[in-house]
Amino acid sequence: MTPERQAIEKLKNLITEERYSRFIEVLNNRTRYATVVLEDIFQPHNASACLRSCDLFGIQDVHIIENDNEYKVNPDVAVGAFKWLTITKYNQEKNNTKTAIESLKKQGYRIIATTPHKNDVELRDFDITKGKFALVFGSEMPGITETVQDYADEFLRINMFGFTESFNISVSVALTLYELSHKLRNSNLDWKLTENEYDKILLEWLKKNIKISEKAINKYLNEQ
Repeated sequence: MTPERQAIEKLKNLITEERYSRFIEVLNNRTRYATVVLEDIFQPHNASACLRSCDLFGIQDVHIIENDNEYKVNPDVAVGAFKWLTITKYNQEKNNTKTAIESLKKQGYRIIATTPHKNDVELRDFDITKGKFALVFGSEMPGITETVQDYADEFLRINMFGFTESFNISVSVALTLYELSHKLRNSNLDWKLTENEYDKILLEWLKKNIKISEKAINKYLNEQ
């Protein structure tokens, strides 16, 4: 039994069976086959709504790029979604977008720019079977940067039939994740978390749910 599994078996006794069952239910629908990248989002309402959609559609990882804008969350909109997501921020470099994309490519992700392009594909026609993918959504006004366009492996569009030029970013995230998460769950792809990923996230959730300090949790684990 791994150290993570040993800790889980001990800590699950400190929460209700109903709560633990809920953790299992949600984790069984989590994926890292798809991930979301948010570049320079500055409106707290949009930032929070995007996280909420990621949680609701089973996306575990969210990558946040802060070049010119700090990513601020409105807790009333996010409804605690950020607690259950694995969030990675990129804000230490001159070009944080380049750093984020290079990191994701090393992890085997296809970089999918969500913007109309001459070589784009409509959302419903996107091929999920070609490998895991990172969906990049740009800032509210300018959209994705040239860096994203230069590094993108593919381009994705959502068909529109009105006068306005684009959807609100939080709407774009929700529409895209609804369609692609449905595709994943109805495919034969191995889209679920690995056993190791599953246990690490479950252990983290247990610790967050138990209303005692990290020091007290570690003491409890060592005494059992």
